[in-house]
Amino acid sequence: MADTLLIYNPAAGRISVRPFIGGVIRTLNDHGWRVEVAESLNGRHTTQLAHMAAQENFRAVFAIGGDGTAGQAAAGLISSSTALGILPAGTTNVWAQELGINAFVWPHIRALVQNTRMLAESTPCAMDVGMCNGQPFLMWAGIGLDAMTVRKLTPRKRFEKYLNITEYAATTIWNATIWHGMNLRVTADEKQVEGHYLLAVANNIRHYAVAKISPSAYLDDGLMDLWLFSGSTLADAFRVMFDILSGQHGTSGQACCIPFRKASIESGTPFSLQMDGEPMLGTQQASLEVLQGSLQVLIPPQARYLLCGEKV
Repeated sequence: MADTLLIYNPAAGRISVRPFIGGVIRTLNDHGWRVEVAESLNGRHTTQLAHMAAQENFRAVFAIGGDGTAGQAAAGLISSSTALGILPAGTTNVWAQELGINAFVWPHIRALVQNTRMLAESTPCAMDVGMCNGQPFLMWAGIGLDAMTVRKLTPRKRFEKYLNITEYAATTIWNATIWHGMNLRVTADEKQVEGHYLLAVANNIRHYAVAKISPSAYLDDGLMDLWLFSGSTLADAFRVMFDILSGQHGTSGQACCIPFRKASIESGTPFSLQMDGEPMLGTQQASLEVLQGSLQVLIPPQARYLLCGEKV
């Protein structure tokens, strides 16, 4: 009888994962996991599959796909004892960057099996999850310029993903030429801030896109960082992107970081929203909350420094 569910997103990444599923199953079997396999039809289906596995008290759900797939699987496992094992096989693979592992891409074609072997031998750890307007997110929730870009680029055909960084940058620049930011009222725990911003990001991990945005963040400390980037022009957008990519945003006059457990963001006009790289419905208000230790995650030993409870 199966005690593990393997979910894979057939549309994820630049390489189809279907031909490699057998190797993942064999690796899990070799480590004592009894596997049931399910192909995800869409994000909601991924969450439903993970939730069903949790209801049946499966030991773990292994999710093969991009960062969106990881977040969708996590949403179905919150407050359960079923652990999540993320096998990165998407386009950007921020979770792989966070853990310092190779994602399943052409230069690392064996990464899927290698990562499966690592996670199959790992112990579950309790990780924080964010909530935004009642919707869980694993890594980040973005408001404004980045969410506009995500919405514009989703969905994409597989061949388009080979232009990932170039297309993302070009789309962001184009959006910045025709959109000039938003007035936000922010309440984060006891702190209140008002201003005009191009971008707001609630970050649960150290990385954001291809850069490290919160270098001291932990996965299990009950806190997240709310980054606010001010500006209204294309030149401001270029400065924000440069500061984030170069790691200078922490000392930039355009950036403000507010650690929080609960926060709310309000605007007089609708703004775009994305979670874990997936577009959400636009809104004028975002309620954010940290659910501390609400998700069991398989994290390889070399990445346990990301846990506050493991720091020396």
